[in-house]
This record gives sequence, structure tokens and C-alpha cells, in this order.
Amino acid sequence: MEKREIFPFTAIVGQEQMKLALILNVINPALSGVLIRGEKGTAKSTAVRALAEILPKIEVISQCPFRLPASETGEICKKCVVEDCVPETRMDAIKVIELPVGATEDRVVGTMDLEHALKKGEKRVDPGILAAAHRGILYVDEVNLLDDHVVDVLLDSAAMGVNTIEREGVSFFHPARFTLVGTMNPEEGELRPQLLDRFGLCVSIQGSHDPEERVAVMERRAEFDDDPKAFCQRWQEESRALSNKIELAISLYPKVTIERPLLFEIASFCLDVGVDGHRGDIIILKTAKTLAAYHGRTEVTSQDVEHAAELALPHRIRRKPLQEVASDVSALRNQNRKSNLK
Repeated sequence: MEKREIFPFTAIVGQEQMKLALILNVINPALSGVLIRGEKGTAKSTAVRALAEILPKIEVISQCPFRLPASETGEICKKCVVEDCVPETRMDAIKVIELPVGATEDRVVGTMDLEHALKKGEKRVDPGILAAAHRGILYVDEVNLLDDHVVDVLLDSAAMGVNTIEREGVSFFHPARFTLVGTMNPEEGELRPQLLDRFGLCVSIQGSHDPEERVAVMERRAEFDDDPKAFCQRWQEESRALSNKIELAISLYPKVTIERPLLFEIASFCLDVGVDGHRGDIIILKTAKTLAAYHGRTEVTSQDVEHAAELALPHRIRRKPLQEVASDVSALRNQNRKSNLK
């Protein structure tokens, strides 16, 4: 079966903040995902699927339902749900796992394999969506319409990097490190503030108001529909360059340092705009370091901190009922500072 071509990530017109937030989460999954808020038809799902296409392939054990590399074998393999598994490895593309809106907790986390229990009288785990998403991208469209408890489970796993299954006397855990991407249209309802805060980054997007950009969107889409293969080949060089940049950033991130005065700048930013708790500070720190790595640097700058705040704080700022999520965090900070001086 011939592979279906995916619209190239680098060919998406505009939406720079959304594309950057996705890339940063791929470089550093510890950012705990990104929430993309916006109206329909703004390339949200296109960007997620396209990003996976340009990411470097990963080593996986061929039959492994948890998509483990050979280096991660151990305790999990002793309880493997695949009988007579031979640990042969292969190179596989990063997967985008889509979570259905009606997904239950058992489907997400995993449950007991009843068929195996009935046939052999043994308790065995049936892995869920979080197992399939390990080392990949978990895409949740219309996350605001999911059951709150299911969203909580997703965010816990994204933050901890581990999924625990407790069912019928069986306790089992497996790694669940993935890039969590949630999309939503605010017109269809909001997420609770407690859940909003658990997403590392948040970007709000809308259709372009620039006629030139709107024409470019139409032209590129028409070209892609006419000849997908030729269109993708035309963008191959830009895609490869971005892929190499992401690979370099992943290797560079552990070496990135930040001066202590910039930590005070992060704390000041959060206090000035009115952020509860400390999660915002920590996410800004991680995001600023990831930005530095993405730009090929090993030292964080004040510009990295400011840009990181724009991505990490909009959904964490205290709001009045029916008030929109902040669109310009730096402007709000300056406004609050001027008010405090009066």
C-alpha cells in the first residue's frame, strides 16, 4: 500500500507560535505538552501530523506494545504481554496517536486482558493508548470535551513520564513519555483552571487577517492537492534542515545553563502578572533552556525568558469570569507595573 503524503510542516503559512510550541515540546517532552486554542480551520491538526513526518526515526523492539528501545528492556519485559517476544529491533517513525473524544479511562490507561484470563486463567494487562503513545505524539482534539478525569490521567502521565495500571489485583507500570498536544475551540467551552494549569505551554491562534497570507494558504493547498508527492519534494530540503536543527537541540539541551539573575527575572515575571503557584516559574525555566538549545546556544538570555513567558503564562494568569486568556503577557506585565507605581 502506497504511503499517503502529509502536508509538510515547513509549508504551513504563518502560525509561528503554534509551530514553535510544538517543536519545543518535541525537543523537551518534560514541558508537559501544549494546548492550542483557536477557531476551526487554522491548521491545528495539520501541524501535529506534519511535525511527526520530519522527526528522526527511533529504534523500537519489533513486537513491543510499549515501543521500547533495546536500552529500556528490563523489569517490564519480565511481564511482557507478548508471548515469546524476540527482542529484535527496527527503526520506526515517530507515531501520532489520536485520542477519541469518547475514550474511557480503561481505554486510555489500560485494563485486564479478559480473553487471556478466560483462556489461560492468568492475569495479564491489556495496554492502553498511553502505551502506544510512548516516545511519540499524543494528539487530543477537542480536549475540552473530554471527561475531566481522563484529562487528569493524561496530564499526570505527561508530567511524570510513567503510567500505572491498577486493576483486579494487578499492579503494573510502564514508561509513558510523549509529547501531549491538546486542541480546543474556546467557543465550545473551557477547561477547568486546574486542568489548564497542567498544560506546559498554551498558544491561541486564529485565521490570518493578511490577504497575502490567505492567498498563500490557498495556493499551497491547491498545489498539494494537485500533486502531493511533487509538493512534498519541493519542501524536502527545508524539512530536513528543521529535522537536523531539532536533533541538534535535543543533544544540546542537557548542556544549557542559566545565570541566577535570570531566575529572579522569571520569578518577577510570574509575580507581576499574577500567577498562582510555582508551576509557571518552572515551565518558563524549562522553556527558556529549550529555546536556547533550539537556537544553538548553551546559555539562556533574557530574550529567551521573555519568549518563554509568552508561551508558558497566558493560561495561568488569574482571570475574571468570562474573561479571555491573555494574548500578550509582556504588555500585561508592563501595565500592572505602571498601575503599581501610581
